[in-house]
Amino acid sequence: MKKNKVAWKFGGKAGEGIMVTGLIFSKILSRGGYNVFDYVEYPSLIKGGHNNYYVRADANKVYSHLKPLDLLVALDKLTVDLHLDELRPGAGIIYDGEKVHLDKQNLKRQDVNLYPVPLLRLAEEAGGKIMRNTVALGASVALTDYDFNILANTLAEIFKRKGDKVINNNISAARAGYDHCKNNFEGFGVKLEKIQAPERILLTGNEAIGIGAIKAGCKFYAAYPMTPTSPILHFMAAQERKFNLVVKHAEDEIAVINMAIGAGAVGARAMLATSGGGFSLMTEALGLASISETPIVVVEGQRPGPATGMPTWTEQGDLQFILNAAQGEGPRIVMAPGDVEDCFYLTIDAFNLAEKYQMPVIIISDTHVAESHVNVERFKTDGVKIERGKFLSDQDLDKMGTYNRYQLTDDGISPRTLPPQKLGVHLANSYEHDEYGYASEDSEMRTKMVDKRAKKLELAQDEIPPPPLYGPSDADITLIGWGSTKGAIREAMEILKRDGLSANYLQVVYLNPFPSEKVSEVMSSAKKTMVVENNKTSQLSRLIAEKTLLKADYKLLKYDGRAFFPEEIIQKVREALRVREVL
Repeated sequence: MKKNKVAWKFGGKAGEGIMVTGLIFSKILSRGGYNVFDYVEYPSLIKGGHNNYYVRADANKVYSHLKPLDLLVALDKLTVDLHLDELRPGAGIIYDGEKVHLDKQNLKRQDVNLYPVPLLRLAEEAGGKIMRNTVALGASVALTDYDFNILANTLAEIFKRKGDKVINNNISAARAGYDHCKNNFEGFGVKLEKIQAPERILLTGNEAIGIGAIKAGCKFYAAYPMTPTSPILHFMAAQERKFNLVVKHAEDEIAVINMAIGAGAVGARAMLATSGGGFSLMTEALGLASISETPIVVVEGQRPGPATGMPTWTEQGDLQFILNAAQGEGPRIVMAPGDVEDCFYLTIDAFNLAEKYQMPVIIISDTHVAESHVNVERFKTDGVKIERGKFLSDQDLDKMGTYNRYQLTDDGISPRTLPPQKLGVHLANSYEHDEYGYASEDSEMRTKMVDKRAKKLELAQDEIPPPPLYGPSDADITLIGWGSTKGAIREAMEILKRDGLSANYLQVVYLNPFPSEKVSEVMSSAKKTMVVENNKTSQLSRLIAEKTLLKADYKLLKYDGRAFFPEEIIQKVREALRVREVL
């Protein structure tokens, strides 16, 4: 009996409500006290193709998905064909036996259980075929011996705006699927009990970035829809009136960043989000933000390129591009959250750093961390501080007499003013300039201004925290990664520990300025090192070599559009340590 843990997948065609159904299953498990991780795979199609939604729940902490599935819900035969090999021995398949004909003798797998449920017929009897997925949810709850009331209450909450009839029909559909399984099948060895746990919120990395931005005082947000960051636009637009925001769906990415620069220049905390293709269009304006010393926060959600590539899948191929984008040498801070909590807290830090150092701050995510749901305890915001940097008051301006926006200071940071301050009027444009903002091609002034802007990044290096090291300091191997590989690496560490092997994990959060001292210290003292990242050329390895002259002993690279499974990391670690798998 597998108790209080499950890995579930729901599959069918795009346009058949796969994402909504999967999210409901995540919600009901979260509300029953479980730790939940989920992710969705979908093609770049509005209708057709194949979608699947993975949910993992466990009474213990979960960091990532795992390979073996306990239960597969298949709305079509293709789902069975594509995911049959993912099922563990003894796992189950829920399918519509009146529409899909499966014969255990003809399947490649003889060690799985088949649960034919008349999904369509039961849905029509409950009020309409559109509720076929709800019938499947009821069947899933029954086979895992979970609490049906949690599902019923969740359905009532989700459909409350549509009235009692829709609520009752959906609960009836779920009950029909539940009763059919209880009356016709025995459980298949998974039992989910309702457990006591702290209250948690279920959200994606995108939503956590949006919440973090609002908490940080963001007042302007602009975007052009582009996977995987489009949900941030939807989220911010929904909060516009409640939090007094200005949210703009601009005509293209060039307009997006220029709008944000305009907002940042007049004192509003401004953020924008895009993907690699959109960021490509923004590179000239990114230089404008650097040379005009305008604070903006940019979210770049990576997906496989080049060009349009695989727009709904995941990869970490934009790191070197983001570090070096824009003509000339324009300073920027680059940070990479690895999970939902990182997304929230780092977004707040991003706004503070942007205004304090008057430069662009780039949050680099990817589809995996941006769109996966995780449930976490409520964010701790008591210690959140808003740092707006050097702003001059009217009294300060009176004392100064003449205001020079780009004053050469010891720390490279010049005091700012807001447009209503009549003594703070100044010129800002894309040209190299003198202290007053007037265009200048003087060689001495050019050198001073380049040094001034660079000095700010050097100063930021002293403030930015070093990368965290998870696990024992004397581990058998040190895993080094950035961004969304965090979850799979931490999950792999837990499994390795149960097998008697020790690994630790250096999470490089800030890619620029790069934490050379800490990375050098950890790598130099490690027994063995391995870089784990989702790209072909090991871009983090190149950055480490550039900044520290050190080279990792091993690299584990994946670039098929999919995130790492912990099992892949475990296998590579075993090879590096020359340890056979424990059977």
